[in-house]
Amino acid sequence: MCPRPQGVGGGAIALLEQGLCVLVSQLLLAKAPEPIEERLGPGGQVQRGPSLSVFPSIGSCPLVVCRALSKTPAALALNQTQHCKQLEGLVSAQVQLCRSNLELMHTIVHAAREVMKACRRAFADMRWNCSSIELAPNYLLDLERGTRESAFVYALSAAAISHAIARACTSGDLPGCSCGPVPGEPPGPGNRWGGCADNLSYGLLMGAKFSDAPMKVKKTGSQANKLMRLHNSEVGRQALRASLEMKCKCHGVSGSCSIRTCWKGLQELRDVAADLKTRYLSATKVVHRPMGTRKHLVPKDLDIRPVKDSELVYLQSSPDFCMKNEKVGSHGTQDRQCNKTSHGSDSCDLMCCGRGYNPYTDRVVERCHCKYHWCCYVTCRRCERTVERYVCK
Repeated sequence: MCPRPQGVGGGAIALLEQGLCVLVSQLLLAKAPEPIEERLGPGGQVQRGPSLSVFPSIGSCPLVVCRALSKTPAALALNQTQHCKQLEGLVSAQVQLCRSNLELMHTIVHAAREVMKACRRAFADMRWNCSSIELAPNYLLDLERGTRESAFVYALSAAAISHAIARACTSGDLPGCSCGPVPGEPPGPGNRWGGCADNLSYGLLMGAKFSDAPMKVKKTGSQANKLMRLHNSEVGRQALRASLEMKCKCHGVSGSCSIRTCWKGLQELRDVAADLKTRYLSATKVVHRPMGTRKHLVPKDLDIRPVKDSELVYLQSSPDFCMKNEKVGSHGTQDRQCNKTSHGSDSCDLMCCGRGYNPYTDRVVERCHCKYHWCCYVTCRRCERTVERYVCK
C-alpha cells in the first residue's frame, strides 16, 4: 500500500512519494501479475505473501542525496525558497541551488529512489547486494569508509541525478531547460534529426553542482575521501555520457521505414549501473600521496602510472561479506537465496561461502490468462506452480 503524506495538506515531497508509489504500482500491475508465494522453509514454517524477489522495493536514498534529503519532514512543501533552509544536511551551495531551482529538488528526490532500485538490481547476484542503502542515513562501514562499494554508489548517485535532470528537461518538468541541442553531424542516409533529445549537458551541469558541493566544503571529512568521491562521481557522469545514443522512429506508407526521425537519448539507468558494475569489479585501490606540492590519489600497487579518469577508485579494502559483522559493514549471506546450477557469483558455492545451503519449496500462486473486456475491466485466472529454491546456511 502506498504511504499517505503526513501533516496538514501533505508536503510536496510526501505527495511526490505517494504519486510515484501509485504510478509504479500501476505499471507493475499492468506489466506483470504480482505473485503470491507460500514459502515452505527449512524449518517447515509456511509463510504466505507477495514474492520478495520479483520487484525491488522503493526505499531510502543513497549517500550523495540522502545526507540532504533522508531527514526531510514529510509535511515540508518545496514551494517557497525559505523551505530550502529546512532540508537537513544541505551545504550552502546546495541551499543556493535549491532556492534558485525549487523544481529541481523534486527531480533529485526521484533520482535518489532510482539509485536504490538500480543498485539493488545490479548487485542482486552478489554477496554485497546494496542493502545498506536502506539504512540511510545510518550507514554501515561498507558505505561510510572509502570502499569500492562506496565508490560504486557515489558514481551511480552522480549519474542518476544528471540522468533524471536530463530526462526532466525532455519531458518539460523543469522550466529552466528544454530539449537537448540538435547534433552537428549528419544523422546518416534516410535519417533526419527531430524529436526531443535528452538534455545531457544541462543534466551534467546541474547534477555536478548538487552532487559535488558537499565534497568541496573544506571543514568536513578527510581530503583523501573527498578526492575519491569527487573522482568517482565524475566517473559516474562519464558513464552517463557514454550511454547517450541515437534513437529513431520510422515513418512511411503502410508501415514502411522510408525515413526515420532520430534524436540523441540516454540509455536507462539500469544500463548505466551495469556499466559501473563492470568498473566496480576492476576498481583500483589508491593511496593519498604527495606529488609535487600537493597530495594526489595514486594507485597503491602501480605507482608508475596515474589514476585513469575512467576507473573507479577506493581507499579501503572490503570484507568478503560472508558473515554478519557490523564493525566492518557486512550483513553476511545467511538466508540469502542462491542458484544451485549457476557457476557465477550467485552460485550456492560462492554466495554461501562454502557453508552449504538448505532447499525449500515455494508454491507460487499468480494471476494468469488475463483478458481485457470492453469497457473497461480485466479478468484473470489463478495459476499455481511449485518451485524449488535454496538459501545459504
